[in-house]
Amino acid sequence: MSQLRGVCIGAGYFSHFHYEAWRRIPEVAIVACSDLDPERLQNVARESGARPYADYREMLDRERPDFVDVITPPATHLEICGEAARRGIPIICQKPLATGWDDARQIVAAASQAGVRLMVHENFRFQPWHREIKRQLEAGAIGEQLHSLTFRTRMGDGWGPNAYLPRQPYFHTQPRLLVQETGVHFIDTFRYLAGDITRVSAWLRRLNPAIQGEDCGLLVFEFASGAIGQWDANRYNEPSVPLPEARYTFGEFLVEGSAGSIRLYLDGRVTVQKLGGAEENVTYPHARRGFAGDCCYLTQRHFIDCLLDGKPFETSGEDYLKTLTVQEAVYQSAETRSPVQVNPL
Repeated sequence: MSQLRGVCIGAGYFSHFHYEAWRRIPEVAIVACSDLDPERLQNVARESGARPYADYREMLDRERPDFVDVITPPATHLEICGEAARRGIPIICQKPLATGWDDARQIVAAASQAGVRLMVHENFRFQPWHREIKRQLEAGAIGEQLHSLTFRTRMGDGWGPNAYLPRQPYFHTQPRLLVQETGVHFIDTFRYLAGDITRVSAWLRRLNPAIQGEDCGLLVFEFASGAIGQWDANRYNEPSVPLPEARYTFGEFLVEGSAGSIRLYLDGRVTVQKLGGAEENVTYPHARRGFAGDCCYLTQRHFIDCLLDGKPFETSGEDYLKTLTVQEAVYQSAETRSPVQVNPL
């Protein structure tokens, strides 16, 4: 079987999770990579065996790949995705899809007009515990009516004057941080588990004076089904387990329904408790490999499966605009200090 020839743009901190995952997908060969930083580029090229290019446009033209993986900061995505779309190359692009709503919409429109398939690398919904919770919900494990979803996140990586600088230094100066970088994962995951979000209420704060964006928030979601969701998070205060273990599940989850509840613990354990019954462990596969339950591999596996069989991406550009619509409503709610209706696309 011939392999799909992929190229990657970006060689920063998170790119290593992508490259490692691609090596485990037998239908894929990453043939080239590009980055503006010569040292990072050579390091990634050496580790991956891919041909290095300083100019990603030259790489796209010379290699004529079957797909491109965009692993660069969000401010670059509009230009890069536009160049790939004009060349007819399928795209998987890291989140945030863009720095703002208008750019994100332009990226999706450019891909659509060119007839190019676009998937956002939104990997939290592919974390094995969220897939298992979805299976439990669909099996009716806690009843037919979903009551609430409550996720509590404490990252502990955002305190002190040097917060984020060793790993993702651009976090230091982003005007939007907690929701755009982390909360968007949970907006998408909540949509995956509970359906359309119709209204949001949000309170955002900055706890660390050394950064520009918000690092603390309480987000409340109202769903079309009548369920309520809550994300209680900050990147300043520490969790009960040390880093990097805290970045395995990114927190604790409680999902409640008409017949019981599902719980996710920091170590990946999932339990179901029927009303009137005892909490019981759910057996399902999850591994401390790659990033957060190996979700990069699972996300990229989905991308390749859909390229090969023609099925729609779960996080296509069009669908992801729905997540970003909720994100924009969150920021509007925090600014106006009032609930905001989410307008359907």
